Amino acid sequence: MVVKTIQDNIFNSEAKHIAFAVNTEGFNDSGFAGQIAYTYWPELKNCGEHELGTVLSKTVGDKTFHALVCHSLYNGWGDNQSEIIKECFDSIPANGEPIATIAIGTGLVGMLSGADFRQIVCGMHDSNQQILLHCNYTLKAIINCYNEENSIKKKTLSLDLENKNKFPKQS
Repeated sequence: MVVKTIQDNIFNSEAKHIAFAVNTEGFNDSGFAGQIAYTYWPELKNCGEHELGTVLSKTVGDKTFHALVCHSLYNGWGDNQSEIIKECFDSIPANGEPIATIAIGTGLVGMLSGADFRQIVCGMHDSNQQILLHCNYTLKAIINCYNEENSIKKKTLSLDLENKNKFPKQS
């Protein structure tokens, strides 16, 4: 769950864990992942293919970096972004310690490949982890976004069920 939003550089975070998005193809030399790769984790620049939902981790000094494999450069982010983000965050072995992250999907690569920050926020907020979100949003705005997105999902599900009952399959 997003427990706090922070408008400060993530590298100044009190958290010992920092999570960020990487792609399934393993080419992570741009965006925030590129910044981590060039500064702390050179092997991440071209780490090879990984399955969606995988979490790669590396400890450098007093910080552990967690690369969340949550999108594809070729196939985009998909329709289940919320579930993949939740799965990734829940897989981080943080032992109850908070995890710092950025506004995943809002950078150039994320926007070009179809990231939906509303879905991503829902995945973060549904996670069992304590997440410190470094972004320019307030916690209230994040919670409102989460509530609005869940309301939309419930309405869509309700309409889907209603339509299914109206138009039964013909044999």
